[in-house]
Amino acid sequence: MPVRTFETGPATRDAYGDALCELGAENPRVVALDADLSKSTKSGVFGKKFPDRYWNIGIQEMNMVGMACGLANTGRIPFISSFAVFLMAKGFDQLRMNVAYACENNVKVVGSHGGISIGEDGPSQMGIEDVALGCLLPGFTVCVPADAVAAKALTKAAADHPGPVYLRMGRPKVPLVYRQGERFAFGKAKSHATGGDVAILANGLMLAEAIRASDLLRDEGIEATVLDVHTVKPLDEEAVLAAARECGAVVTAEEHLVHGGLGTAVAHCLALHHPVPLEFVGVADTYAESATPEQLLEKYGLTARAIADAARRAAARKGRSGSRGGGH
Repeated sequence: MPVRTFETGPATRDAYGDALCELGAENPRVVALDADLSKSTKSGVFGKKFPDRYWNIGIQEMNMVGMACGLANTGRIPFISSFAVFLMAKGFDQLRMNVAYACENNVKVVGSHGGISIGEDGPSQMGIEDVALGCLLPGFTVCVPADAVAAKALTKAAADHPGPVYLRMGRPKVPLVYRQGERFAFGKAKSHATGGDVAILANGLMLAEAIRASDLLRDEGIEATVLDVHTVKPLDEEAVLAAARECGAVVTAEEHLVHGGLGTAVAHCLALHHPVPLEFVGVADTYAESATPEQLLEKYGLTARAIADAARRAAARKGRSGSRGGGH
């Protein structure tokens, strides 16, 4: 079976801008703020359509969080955006105290330019810790859409969700995995392939790579289940455990540090309920560098080939454990 190809779609940040404009037209309570990166985050398109509900406040992420909390307390639904690394790292204290701690303020936090695929901008601009930081905040929903269809749908879901949400968006155009009209719900993974040998759990731009990896494996007689675990928190534990029980081996794949993100959430779930051999594909304990997105994804092992290699290792460890679903 040939490895699947996908049509290239818009960047998830573009889908966010489109969704924000549609939300603005549908609901006058929706407002937006940006920290001087509106052209990059695409929140600026909302500002042009709804200038009385939009504030570009300059390079002050912490203040932006506080302003959003004030707006939320008056009944608005504020979306705040900046680069993921700036918003989650610089704004973390205010997100902790004014959003998570203060009665779970209804603030929607959108981190653009997540991961290393921003390319030539370099490591100072790359958000590789953002998902972990979001997961550390009590009451937060944390979501990493895979393509423009998912990003648009999940942005709209965030507006309806009663509480704080962190959405991670990306800079580059990405493969279109979903068809228009696909429905999404926070905390509900979506299946893309079914097999009994190994389960690959992915999100963001790694989903398309995971699907391609399943094609590579099938040619070798290894049947893989592939799940889009777009919501890291709350994790779809039912789907994760079902895949682990069926396959007996699991691989996680994410454009994030291997610590603190999807892999950590899955490992915690499996350790508590159903330990199986587990492999992690992500950014190792390091920062990246400046290069093209393709060069960076190849160098740091965020490819279909790397996922397939991890799946082979996990499946082999399952065989040594003596039974399907056995421990490490």
